[in-house]
Amino acid sequence: MDEVLTAADVAASNALAGEALPPSLSSNLPLVSALLAFSIAQFLKLFTTWYKEKRWDSKRLLGSGGMPSSHSATVAALAMAIGLQEGLNSSSFALALTFATIVMYDASGIRLHAGRQAELLNQIVCELPPEHPVSNSRPLRELLGHTPLQVCAGAILGCIVSFLMKNSV
Repeated sequence: MDEVLTAADVAASNALAGEALPPSLSSNLPLVSALLAFSIAQFLKLFTTWYKEKRWDSKRLLGSGGMPSSHSATVAALAMAIGLQEGLNSSSFALALTFATIVMYDASGIRLHAGRQAELLNQIVCELPPEHPVSNSRPLRELLGHTPLQVCAGAILGCIVSFLMKNSV
């Protein structure tokens, strides 16, 4: 008679043999910290938009730009969690910190200025006569980058999330 082994049977036999089960993604501190920091930052944008503009904008849950920077929160949480888990002397931390620095520089520099250029181009297109071929073009997205304050707020949020996650595990 053929016997069928289930995943539970294999796991039980591995445990009896002294083999450790592979860790799940939920036990990956850097990944969980980064995803949680991103989610919190995006959620907070609802409230910062309401505070600034006195209106609720559900598009902020998925949009880029605004306070705090979810990009900065994500990469800062990732770097902080790797630093807490593997140490500040690890090559993984050096890689994560370099990655975080590049992302935050890009968010507050290049993407911020691209958004400001989009704002000016949209204004120019609005002032064109209706018969101009570009006058009917779709407006460019203006909220692309972040101010340095938004980047710093995101980075602080990311570090706090990683620190709290490390202490809760």
